[in-house]
Amino acid sequence: MINYLFNLMHTVTYTALLGTLDMVASALGQNLLWGRLSDRYKIRTKLIVAGESIAAVTYLIVFLIHKSLLNLQADFSAGVSLIVGLSILEFFWSMSDVGWAALLADVTTGRTRGSIVGALNFIASMGRMIGITFAGILYQGGEGFRQGTLFYIVITMLMTSTLLMWVTSRSTEKSYEKTERTQTEDTVEKSTAKYDSKTYMWFLASLIIIVIGAACISQVFLLFIKLPEGLNASDPEESLILTAWTLGGMLASLSCGPLADRIGRVKVITIGLVLAVLTPLFYGLVINVPALALFYGLNGVSFWIIQTVGFTFAGDIIPQDRRGRLFSVYNAVMALSWGPAGLLVGGPLADFQTEALGFTPQTSYVNTFYASSIVLALGTILFITKVARRKTKTA
Repeated sequence: MINYLFNLMHTVTYTALLGTLDMVASALGQNLLWGRLSDRYKIRTKLIVAGESIAAVTYLIVFLIHKSLLNLQADFSAGVSLIVGLSILEFFWSMSDVGWAALLADVTTGRTRGSIVGALNFIASMGRMIGITFAGILYQGGEGFRQGTLFYIVITMLMTSTLLMWVTSRSTEKSYEKTERTQTEDTVEKSTAKYDSKTYMWFLASLIIIVIGAACISQVFLLFIKLPEGLNASDPEESLILTAWTLGGMLASLSCGPLADRIGRVKVITIGLVLAVLTPLFYGLVINVPALALFYGLNGVSFWIIQTVGFTFAGDIIPQDRRGRLFSVYNAVMALSWGPAGLLVGGPLADFQTEALGFTPQTSYVNTFYASSIVLALGTILFITKVARRKTKTA
């Protein structure tokens, strides 16, 4: 989608609006509506089913509008229609994010949460790898989006997953409601008493910096590997590189959860942060696709360690009666990776070097990778000094 939008709009910064407006819509939906509804009415699975259903219908509407603008040869407007349409879609789809986060925390315990979340992320990574592989084949220079093939596949999968979730949720919701009725007020009070708000706020603050640092080069990286003066990767080669990231994430998801349950969340998160700081430094040094795939795979390891163990860490801190609202904040922070980081940091930095300083795109993008490592290092320092040490003292 990033490559497709860039071909329509011809600027990194405008392209990054896709994830930026999506993130804003998601954050507003989760924090103003869906998180509160989840906590008040305990409708975890209902939110998931509703969110996925609305997303499937909205995808179809967005494509039809986009296609009509393409037929009018209004390419820029067609790009804008995708950005705005998918942002509206995300506002409603975000109810599913809240439902999943709260449901996972509800049905797991501190001893098993890391392993279970890691296993689920492994499955999600496998799905992502399969999706990227087929997307690389079906993209066909943008025709996969122009003709709607990729949209139709997504819609079909959403409808299928919605049906499966609706069937299974009927028994899940009854079981969850029964559990809720048997809980005592004393249990809720103890859960709330354990909530360390300062640790959670510092964790979110460090996570904001970390996510911005890691994600500010997401769009730039996709353009970097296509540069004629650089790797000049073909569509299948691009899929190979992205698949390596997913494979690294799969291995990390499967192993880091049990490891975090065994040696502690903070230690494993720190390992992921160190990898995140180091990997962007090597992107500009590699000279072939396999080497870049290796380093990008290690970056996938770092991201999914942070994603998996970070969620588990948040689940340990957040009390049960506030999971909807506080996970909404956590999800909003993680959603910074969708585009705001590229819009606020990566895109403008790359464009400024190219347009104002006269650097080649290759040099501009590599410098942006270095900036990413610096921002990540700052977030890592904040996490170690304000979260890791605080948890160690508490323990």
